Amino acid sequence: MLSPIKIGISSCLLGNKVRYDGGHSHDGFLTQTLGLFAEYVPVCPEVECGMPTPREAVRLVGPTENPRLLTQKTGVDKTEQMQSWIKGRLKELAKEDLCGFIFRSKSPSSGLYRIRVYGDDGNVRKNGTGLFAKAFTEAFPRIPVEEAGRLHDPKLRENFIESIFSLQRWRKLINENKSLGGLVGFHTHNKLLILSHNQDIYRKMGRLVAQGKDYDLDVLFDRYEELLLKALKLKTTLNKHINVLHHMMGYFKKNLSGDEKRELLSVIDQYRSGYVPLIVPITLIKHYVMKYDQPWLKVQTYLNPHPFELKLRNYF
Repeated sequence: MLSPIKIGISSCLLGNKVRYDGGHSHDGFLTQTLGLFAEYVPVCPEVECGMPTPREAVRLVGPTENPRLLTQKTGVDKTEQMQSWIKGRLKELAKEDLCGFIFRSKSPSSGLYRIRVYGDDGNVRKNGTGLFAKAFTEAFPRIPVEEAGRLHDPKLRENFIESIFSLQRWRKLINENKSLGGLVGFHTHNKLLILSHNQDIYRKMGRLVAQGKDYDLDVLFDRYEELLLKALKLKTTLNKHINVLHHMMGYFKKNLSGDEKRELLSVIDQYRSGYVPLIVPITLIKHYVMKYDQPWLKVQTYLNPHPFELKLRNYF
């Protein structure tokens, strides 16, 4: 069992009344479902940098690459106040061992994508990033991040949560068994998970581990981590999952009866056609893993990448 996973989060998503209008943006999935497995580190850039609640709303103004943070009605420049706070807060967050960060959408301080930037020419461009969100991702490029609004998409939700739990397992390895043998074990357990994201990176990681004795241990782990997180950023697809399902089926070629083989192929085809979600063929394969005591598949993270209670593979 892993300990609760530590995740940074925009404070308003937890129901804290820190928004400019004195309200909140409580997200039930984050507090009541994912929250069962998470230890949240709440952050509200605007309140923590010294702005009151309620307060005048702020917006990004100027060039998209380097906008200023101004109050909407009075035009007071809050940029230096925010940037000064960000510098200190990032130092604090570096000590938290975060495995992910969930930002509030549409925020000029915390939004990740398509944030409005008001140009000096009067045009509004939806291609900005909140000041804190931008600084965080630049300071911690390997920590998975996502916006709360985008997590309503089941595929984006699964990809993000799979990434944060994978990073937690990786950090556990570094803390408890940072050795070539530990890395070989980790890679063995996560082969199919990596394959479900990207075949080319899967091959690169395999070659890296096979040549592990040729590397300084710190360099080896750093390169592996870079590839791992690069792979996890790439979304799984129906075809990628089907490839992995057929790959697993190959481990039972000497075990399955004719009827069992036809049943599994039928279920995989039903998944391909959109009649059943991924959890259906996965559950059947897990049944065969236990029935035929398949040792290699038993340890594959792909079959249990995140808590079952999150129901992340139940969508069509």
